[in-house]
Amino acid sequence: MHEYSVVQALLNQCEEVAAQNDATKVTKVITKIGVMSGIETQLLQTAFDTFKEGTICAEAEFIQNVQKLKLECKECANVFEVDEVRYFCHKCESLRVKVLDGEDMYLMSLEMS
Repeated sequence: MHEYSVVQALLNQCEEVAAQNDATKVTKVITKIGVMSGIETQLLQTAFDTFKEGTICAEAEFIQNVQKLKLECKECANVFEVDEVRYFCHKCESLRVKVLDGEDMYLMSLEMS
């Protein structure tokens, strides 16, 4: 359940950004979560709802945008996205692919007042 520690770090980051912008309340937290990030989105939502109480994000809406796995073929330079883990090019079937996106979680934006 590392989602709890992820949410704690996210809430800390929200508080820092809000302080830098002289905001007193965060109303929306928008994230991008890669399918290969190892984060379970349902658990993350539950953890956010649990730990936001008593913070600057207490009334914040939590938006999770799931990022597909984005790959680039090193043979034919084809760039493509897949929903599941398939590390081969759909165009030339090469196994030599590079991951471009879909392995991390990012805080994309905050709405504050």
